[in-house]
Amino acid sequence: MPLLLFATVVVGPLAQASEPPSWMLWAGFGLLFAVVVTLVLLLKGRKRPPEKKPEKLPPPPPAAPPPAPPAEPPAAAKVPREEEALGPEEKARRKKEEDERRKAEYHARKEAERAERERRRREREEEERRRQAELEEQRRREEEERRRQEEERRRRVEAEAGKTLLEGLGKTREGGFMARLSGLFGRSRGEITAEAIAELEEILFTADIGVKTAMRLVENAQERLRSAKLVDGDALKASIREDIEAILARAQGSDARAILPAIGLPYAEKRPWVIMVVGVNGAGKTTTIGKLAAKFRAEGKKVILGAADTFRAAATEQLEVWGERAEVPVVTGPEGSDPGAVAFDAVSRAVREEADVVIVDTAGRLHTKTPLMEELKKVRRVIGKAREGAPDEILLVLDATMGQNAIQQARQFHEALGVTGIVLTKLDGTAKGGVVIGIADEFSIPVRLVGVGEKLADLRPFDPREYADALFG
Repeated sequence: MPLLLFATVVVGPLAQASEPPSWMLWAGFGLLFAVVVTLVLLLKGRKRPPEKKPEKLPPPPPAAPPPAPPAEPPAAAKVPREEEALGPEEKARRKKEEDERRKAEYHARKEAERAERERRRREREEEERRRQAELEEQRRREEEERRRQEEERRRRVEAEAGKTLLEGLGKTREGGFMARLSGLFGRSRGEITAEAIAELEEILFTADIGVKTAMRLVENAQERLRSAKLVDGDALKASIREDIEAILARAQGSDARAILPAIGLPYAEKRPWVIMVVGVNGAGKTTTIGKLAAKFRAEGKKVILGAADTFRAAATEQLEVWGERAEVPVVTGPEGSDPGAVAFDAVSRAVREEADVVIVDTAGRLHTKTPLMEELKKVRRVIGKAREGAPDEILLVLDATMGQNAIQQARQFHEALGVTGIVLTKLDGTAKGGVVIGIADEFSIPVRLVGVGEKLADLRPFDPREYADALFG
């Protein structure tokens, strides 16, 4: 409508003019054409109906699968039809061929399985052979190393040349009762008189061999004198020596168990062989145990020590020092703890580790104190619980310088524990070496070892003949 009014306003004056300019005519016509076109477009827009959105059609139904081709009859169905056309002989031949084929397949399968089993078996055997060879080589190296160490220890022991028993009994021979006996034998070159026998009796009774043993030796001398077997001092000397050697040999023969020669103690393969060491303080128990451990190690034995002397200050430390020297483990307990518990632990460990020897140190207060003996009895019982039948050896360590007091100690320890062997220490430092004779005679307890010095080799196995030779020079 505004365009129409605008056209009327413009065109009207042009029509009234007598001669309008040409450009105005053309402008009017153009404007009129624009108005017409606009009106046409407006009319078309009013008449056009609203567009409708196309409706979604439902999806077409799935296409039916194509018809399956007619199934062929199974092979099993074909075979009968084919076989129907065959004769009986052909059927039998084919059946035989099929059976043979199946048998061949079965045998081939079994053969393959057998070959696979055989291959695996050979592989296992080869692996086992390699493993055994490695183990054997390892055992060989370990055995060589063990032998080398044993040989080294043996050379070390041999290098420590200890004293001979002759040297160890020097003081007894030169300053003890043997010196007086030698004087008597020297003065009695002629006929043996009653005065000589009386002097012999005095010398022996004042010696450290004990009253019982002295009486035995005097009575034997008197009997030989009456039978005219003692003609001079040399005969008297030979008679006394013979009697002393017989006393010692009788005591040694009271125990028929086999002796380990290099050690001087009974030994059997019981795993472990249990040795209980007893004695008063100061007798030399701990030192003896250390030397025994070193000797057993030199013989290739596996040794464990038990520090059951828990009452004495520094006893455990002293044993540990010896354990380090001998390269053996030491089972310990706190100071003042139960000795039986330590002894039990030591033997139990030896059983678990299959050790050859276990040596148990014990308390050694004065032998006159009854509680000590009761404590040692308990330790012995506890050891027997750790390994049935133990201990195998009860060693009593005696100080030879104690003289006849050593005999009293032997009596009390033997009555309480049943001592099976004697170790006599410090023979080189005393003139009372005759105490060996008294102990052997009175108790028939074998003297296992004698100590004649501080070195390892100075702890020597006891031999009655060697002792008699050293005593009489």
